[in-house]
Amino acid sequence: MRVSILGAGPAGLYLAYLMKRRRPQAEVRVIEQNAANATFGFGVVFSDRALEFLRDDDPDTYAAITPLMESWNDMTLVLRNERIVIDGIGFSAIGRLKLLQLLQDRARAAGVALIFDRPVKSLDELEDADLVVGADGVNSLVRKTLADELGASLHFLSNRFAWFGTAREFDTLTQTFRHTPIGDFNAHHYRYAKGRSTFIVETDEASFARAGLERMDDGAARALCEKVFADALGGARLISNNSIWRRFPQVSAKKWHDRKYAIIGDAAHTAHFSIGSGTRLAMEDAIALERALYESGDGVASALPAFDSLRRPVVDKIVSGSAASASWYENFSEHMALAPADFAMSYISRSGRVDLDRLEKMSPRFVQRYRAEHK
Repeated sequence: MRVSILGAGPAGLYLAYLMKRRRPQAEVRVIEQNAANATFGFGVVFSDRALEFLRDDDPDTYAAITPLMESWNDMTLVLRNERIVIDGIGFSAIGRLKLLQLLQDRARAAGVALIFDRPVKSLDELEDADLVVGADGVNSLVRKTLADELGASLHFLSNRFAWFGTAREFDTLTQTFRHTPIGDFNAHHYRYAKGRSTFIVETDEASFARAGLERMDDGAARALCEKVFADALGGARLISNNSIWRRFPQVSAKKWHDRKYAIIGDAAHTAHFSIGSGTRLAMEDAIALERALYESGDGVASALPAFDSLRRPVVDKIVSGSAASASWYENFSEHMALAPADFAMSYISRSGRVDLDRLEKMSPRFVQRYRAEHK
């Protein structure tokens, strides 16, 4: 069997490893347009217990990743300089480059051919493969080429955000909200390694325009963000790594397969970064696709529809929650008028799936504070 995987992100690398591990005679190659160490962003975050899907199916990879992760049990919201701790909302994080290097090593050790610095312009270049998987992200060549067959769509939210890093360590995943004369800003910040944290700055479209960020170079934009979040940074500087201002892309497709082609991860669907599930979904897609192939005896024609039908309900549930979360962030300025405890309750219930009774079991200290303020 000859398998070509476009994209050396977590989805593509992990799928290649799984395919080669169970099919040592197969020819499995990953083709990536960028260099092996090229990645944007700093750390990736996983919601609590998000890696447990690896524990049973792939304990070796689970054991390799988990010691490298930073973990915490609470999250913190900061509004008008008041800190609201929501207990029991656990997350873990790891440096994105560290994760990619680990997955590269495991794929190579299994015998996967990793080809970097090779742009693929047309699917015709891969016609010798029995299976072609687009794990090539939001700008997927596979999805774009087969957009009509897949029923694919892409649109962008209005908020702008940029991924920075900083040398300051944060105790928890923290959301800091700031109202300033030039507009409203939010920072998502969390540590992903000793002495290193991700610092994502988000702002609404009106504030982005008012601040003049579109006209600023990298240094000026960083300086503005450092000024807005001076208290949160505590004197630390922001670090850039392709820290351009983006709008979040919402990718969807009615089908994730066509003939011998399949799409997984961000090529097939995106989950807003506020829920910490994008990398998890990508790796779970890889597990589900490999399993469907194995159970069909590597019959591509039957495996790809089976993968789609079995995986889609799980993904749809998470993506639905992601869309609700994204909608809350698109209007975060409006929520900032609330009292801090009410703001936190609005935040934690933004998906519509958490009521007060359930939250009390999950976050008893926060609910105790909330109830005390609403007597």
